[in-house]
Amino acid sequence: MENFRKVRTSEEEMPLPFPDLPPDVVEMKVKEGSKIRNLMNFAMAQMELKGRRQIVFSGCGRAVTKTITCVEIMKRKLGGLHQVTKVRYKTVLEVWENQDPLPDGPAQNLTVHKNVPSICILLSRDPLDPNQTGYQPPEPRHEAGEDTSGSSIKGLKRPLPPPCEELLPKKLQVQVSDSPRGSGTTAGHL
Repeated sequence: MENFRKVRTSEEEMPLPFPDLPPDVVEMKVKEGSKIRNLMNFAMAQMELKGRRQIVFSGCGRAVTKTITCVEIMKRKLGGLHQVTKVRYKTVLEVWENQDPLPDGPAQNLTVHKNVPSICILLSRDPLDPNQTGYQPPEPRHEAGEDTSGSSIKGLKRPLPPPCEELLPKKLQVQVSDSPRGSGTTAGHL
């Protein structure tokens, strides 16, 4: 493959795996190089300013983790969102061109079909069917300042406990055996 270079990549177009979506639902297609900040600015504007009730995030291959990150950010910022997650495989076509073709031969192209994992996540302000596979209910809302399970609502970590006695610095006694390099006992601090 050292004589080949990738010239084109295309994804198989697949319909969204959610029945009964409104025709104007916003689909955020997350790519490997997408900037989370840009995705979130657009998605939040759609949900808050334009009053959309549902939004779909989708990504495949290396973009799956970025897709999940966007969904978790949106759920935390908006709260009360119902979620349905669908995982599937998508076919990606890569076309590779030979850099050193034979002098009298035609240019050689190689087409590679890859099956890569893909994820589609539907977020909805309206309740969804809790019996469908991949459903997650909204996280329960907490009163401002209420601390649950050791973390605050603002995402701050709980304070560290006071240090244990055995973790505090102590004098260290080291016994050095008789050797040509030195002898005796050395005392020091950590």
